[in-house]
Amino acid sequence: MPDDLISVDQHLERILEAITPLPDFPQPLMETLGLAAAEDVIATMRLPSFDNSAMDGYAVCHRDVVGASEEHPVHLPVVGEIGAGQGGLLAMSPGTAVKIMTGAPVPAGADAVVPYEWTDRGVAQVRIGRAPELGQHVRRAGEDVDEGDLLLERGTVLGPRHLGLLAAVGRPSVRTRPRPRVVVLSTGSELREPGQPLGHDAIYDGNSYLLAAAARRAGALAYRVGIVPDEPRAFLDALNDQLVRADLVVTSGGVSQGDYDVVKEALSPLGTVWFGGVAMQPGKPQGFGVVGEDATPIFTLPGNPVSSYISFEAFVLPALRKLMGKAPYSRPSTRARLTHAVRSPEGRRQFVRGEIAVDADGLVVSPVGGHGSHLIGDLAASDALVVVPEATTELAAGEQVDVVLLDEEF
Repeated sequence: MPDDLISVDQHLERILEAITPLPDFPQPLMETLGLAAAEDVIATMRLPSFDNSAMDGYAVCHRDVVGASEEHPVHLPVVGEIGAGQGGLLAMSPGTAVKIMTGAPVPAGADAVVPYEWTDRGVAQVRIGRAPELGQHVRRAGEDVDEGDLLLERGTVLGPRHLGLLAAVGRPSVRTRPRPRVVVLSTGSELREPGQPLGHDAIYDGNSYLLAAAARRAGALAYRVGIVPDEPRAFLDALNDQLVRADLVVTSGGVSQGDYDVVKEALSPLGTVWFGGVAMQPGKPQGFGVVGEDATPIFTLPGNPVSSYISFEAFVLPALRKLMGKAPYSRPSTRARLTHAVRSPEGRRQFVRGEIAVDADGLVVSPVGGHGSHLIGDLAASDALVVVPEATTELAAGEQVDVVLLDEEF
């Protein structure tokens, strides 16, 4: 590794040491989808909370119908009816039946439910032509969840099924950390908003959409700021205006060695932002530090779209997940078989865009496009990154390689 570069792992370690998870507080259930629980959740009630019917049919005393068959049916008087949410009938006597609907409370004295299909659906009297087993079609109180059960462990990322469970046990909220507010700024006097006229020396700003969308998919609240020209004062003014709503700032462009690298020029005098090279390809020029009175973390990413996106995946995504209390911080890797040979510069960790497929022998990954960090079309066609270690200069077709799957939730 060249002496003037730090490793990917060193840079990430420095970032994570500087990131403190956001404070947690109770949030309404629907606001917590995709966030991590910041508490263990213990059941304070049973599910079901009462014995209830699993079928539309008749609640009976099992011993009254144990011998019922089509050849020798049992006839019982129907003494009442119970619908879901209409539990007025609390008990019944042996030798009778009560019409009951799915979800309705089973009255005391009943220990089985005969489905409609086994009867003549009588109103005053019911003919039962088949015997249920003892307890059949009765959902017992607490058979799903008992009071005191651990429903969710701290750190569980909340999905629809978790929220349904919490609501079912009467929890209107759960402690989570909020979604980080991420401000995304693109710098460059050559940039134009999509839809505007494009001159011969201008390009459309794709980076801010790319990075804001990546932040949103990670679970953050993303604020895409208008294009900032290559003027240090204009950049600092835009940055200071945005810090009031930022838990984290991401910029793209202006961090290399050029004459118009405005981000580096504007932030270097502060002394709180590091700029340097990371031993990776693409994405070598990086910057990270804090700005403003609240020491808001700022990531200054390179301007080429592939470099910017891979830098987000490698460094910004883990920081966002730590802010939200999610683990692991970085995407896990898996193994896949390489379809074509790959070359890599010695001393740098290379991230090769790839496309994942499955064949008879398992996962395979095909490199997509060239190595150019401007090739956003190839980036869009990729769904994986082949990670080539720093000491490896060549991988042959057919080798097993480490692959990061970009579209899988974790």
